[in-house]
Amino acid sequence: MTNTEGPTHSNTWQRVSPRYAWVDLIFNLIWVFLIGVGYFFVVSVISEEKPPFMVHLIVVILLIVLFVNSILAFRRVRAIGYQLREDDLLFRRGIMFERVIAVPYGRLQLVDVTRGPLLRMLGLANLKFVTASAATGVNLPGLPMAEAEALRDRLVELAETRRSGL
Repeated sequence: MTNTEGPTHSNTWQRVSPRYAWVDLIFNLIWVFLIGVGYFFVVSVISEEKPPFMVHLIVVILLIVLFVNSILAFRRVRAIGYQLREDDLLFRRGIMFERVIAVPYGRLQLVDVTRGPLLRMLGLANLKFVTASAATGVNLPGLPMAEAEALRDRLVELAETRRSGL
């Protein structure tokens, strides 16, 4: 994060760490591996009959989709960004179907930093924002740990000064 003193008023998007693409890629490849091994196990060990052609086709299509999804991991991570504005935080993600969410600071109820083993290994964290509305819950993944903690502290400070009837 380039500005921790106050909300930015420019239209520049802050990006998550490019290292987060490796986390995304690894999870996608784990799914490809699990489906492939699981299917092989079911077909060769458990099943006494050969599955119909359609079952093979569905599994192959699923594996191809997951593999293509893995290839897009780096582009998908570049599409994740956020902006601190005067009254709200904007969050953006998506390649083909872009989603932009505005979370008013006064509606923030919880700002949580989470880290799994893979994120810890890469020095990254996820920042989760909880609001009164389930539809506006935002998870900002792949921030460097120091940036996630600084952003969490700044957002809590902004939320406390802008509470709106909660």
